[in-house]
Formats: sequence, structure tokens, C-alpha cells
Amino acid sequence: MRTAVAILFLAFQVAMIVYARFDPGRYFCWAPHDSQNEYHIRVSIDDVELDTTETTRRYRIPAEGIDPRAIEHVIRLVRQYERSYGSDENAVVDIDYRTNGSAVKHWRWPEQ
Repeated sequence: MRTAVAILFLAFQVAMIVYARFDPGRYFCWAPHDSQNEYHIRVSIDDVELDTTETTRRYRIPAEGIDPRAIEHVIRLVRQYERSYGSDENAVVDIDYRTNGSAVKHWRWPEQ
């Protein structure tokens, strides 16, 4: 019985590592903090742009900063907020980010 539990436990770990290789959030990777992501979040509600303090309060993360995890963590926080609490506010969110010093990329809500 112990052997079966140990095999199931190891199989689960291997499955999560394989899954993480294809998931942008990289939750179960060996090195989930393997990148530096500089980002800047801009939010407009009814054509009025929120300042950095309001944006920080809205998402409970800095409106601009560096995140050592995959940028998908920041995007998922914003997406989750806009799908739930902010769903009736018609917000337009722009995130500009740079991973490990590469070219600047862009993400926008609402998603196309």
C-alpha cells in the first residue's frame, strides 16, 4: 500500500511538471521565478484614466514594478478582477511589459 501511495505521489508530481511546461503561469515548474518582468498597468473607466494609486488599490498589486514570476501572474490578477468585481465598470486595461530585458509587449483588456 505504501508503495502504491508513493508511486501515485511521484506520478502526480511528474504530471504537474509536464503541465507547467505548457501553462504560461508556470506554477509547478522547477524554477517558477526564472524571469524578471517589468510591467506598467494603465486603466481607463469611461475614458477617465486612473492614477497609479487607484490602479494599485484596484488590483492590490503595484501599478508598475518588477515581478520575478511569469507575467501571466499579473495578467491573471487583472483578468480575474475585471471578470468579477469590475465586470460592470467597462474598464479598458493596458499592460506593457518586458521580460528579461526583451522588447516591450502589450496585453489589453477586454481581450479580443
